[in-house]
Amino acid sequence: MAAFDFGRKLDSVTLDTLLGREYQLDPGSALREGLAMFKAHVGEFTGFTLILFLVSALSSRLSGGGSLIISVVVAPLHAGILIAAFRIHAGREFRFNDLFAGFGYFLPLVLTGLASGLIVATGMVLLIIPGIYLLVSYLFATAFVVDFGMEFWQAMETSRKIVSKHWFQVFGFLLLLVFINLLGFLALGIGLLVTIPVTSCATAVAYRSMVGEHEGEW
Repeated sequence: MAAFDFGRKLDSVTLDTLLGREYQLDPGSALREGLAMFKAHVGEFTGFTLILFLVSALSSRLSGGGSLIISVVVAPLHAGILIAAFRIHAGREFRFNDLFAGFGYFLPLVLTGLASGLIVATGMVLLIIPGIYLLVSYLFATAFVVDFGMEFWQAMETSRKIVSKHWFQVFGFLLLLVFINLLGFLALGIGLLVTIPVTSCATAVAYRSMVGEHEGEW
C-alpha cells in the first residue's frame, strides 16, 4: 500500500466475518503479552519511544503550521508500535526500522486521526457521554488501517461496531491503559518510556483477540 493511497474498503464477506466474530477481552492477558514483547525488545521500543518524545517536544515548541505538521507525523509513529507488535505476535522477524512502517499508511492514518478526533471532540462539547462512547469505540481504528489497509471511515466504523458488542469491557481496558501511563508520567515522565510501548503492544494484543489472526501487509 502506497503512503498516500486512501486505503481500501473490505469486501462484504470479510467485513461480515469480522463483525460476526464473538470475543471476550482479557486485559490482564493482553498486558502480560504486551510486557513480554517489550522485555524481548527493550532497546528498540525504548529508543523509538524516545523519538516520539522528541517529536512531541518539537511540536510543542512550534506554532501554527509547523506544529500541525509535526502533530500529523505522530500518527504514523504511534501506528508503528502496533505494526511491530503484530509482527512479533505473528512470529515474524522484527527490526528497529519496522517501527517506522506506519508511514506506509500515512494518508489513511492521518485522516483517521483527524476525523475521529473531530467527531469525539464534537461529542464531548455537545454531550459528554456520546464523546466518551466514541472515544472508546474508535480505539482500534488505527489497527484496522494498518492490519487490513482500510480507508479511514470504514476503519472507524468497523472499530465502533466491534467495540460496541462489549463496550464496557473495552472501556475498562482503556481506563487501565490510561492509569498505567499516568503512573509512568508520575515517575518523572521517564516511566513513559516503558508504559507507552507496553500499553501500545497490549492494545495490539487485545485487538488481535477481538478480530482473530490475520496476515497483513505489515
